[in-house]
Amino acid sequence: MRFSPGLLALSAATLVLTQQNPLVLVGGDPTNPNGIYQFIPPVLNNITNGTTITFRFTGAPGNHSVTQSTFLDPCNPLAGGFDSGWVNIPTNNASTSPEWNLTITNATGPIWFFCKQLVPAIHCVSGMVGAINPPQSGNTFSAFQSNAQNFQGQPGVRDQDTFDGLSQEEGSLVGAEASASAGPGPSGSGVTFYTALASATAQATAIGPGINANPSSGGGSSGAVVVTANLLMAALGVILGGSLCLV
Repeated sequence: MRFSPGLLALSAATLVLTQQNPLVLVGGDPTNPNGIYQFIPPVLNNITNGTTITFRFTGAPGNHSVTQSTFLDPCNPLAGGFDSGWVNIPTNNASTSPEWNLTITNATGPIWFFCKQLVPAIHCVSGMVGAINPPQSGNTFSAFQSNAQNFQGQPGVRDQDTFDGLSQEEGSLVGAEASASAGPGPSGSGVTFYTALASATAQATAIGPGINANPSSGGGSSGAVVVTANLLMAALGVILGGSLCLV
């Protein structure tokens, strides 16, 4: 079989474009081989400075984040790391899935990330982690995922001013080794973005003290707001203007 020079040139251009603009799906569905708690693909190799990675929130229903962590502490946010915030996708979502663009600013070492959602199961412990340029030996992605699955206790950030001492901070769009210029978007069909929300419980009073929510209908910069969740009661779920997904 022979191909015209024009077709070969187009194929080569498409290959380069794919390599320069990788796409990661955030959240699967029950029909996926690894279930709903996953990034697809979980690993990106040979990523260079200036590469923009698009994270597409496709899990429906689903409530996920893309949050930077470290190899040794995979299920806790890295101080000063990037964080997309939670993106809640309802069951009946039929619009274009929200996307979040993250640009690599320092590709000299591995970049680790996870989903910080805690209910109904801890997504990170369930294996929902990812890596950019992980080593092929030593601190590999498989070792990172194993660290996450063997994580002990409840993920969170300790803060003396919170209700029960356990909280999760909402990180910044600008992180270590990578940054974003805007939050996820667009919104539609009930999609909600949470810029200061613990465990996606999305209410201030329904569960009790110590929970603050700041949902928005569009992408935006994440604040350095500390929020507290009562993890035991959060699993009960709440209703906020409709169905709130906790997966």
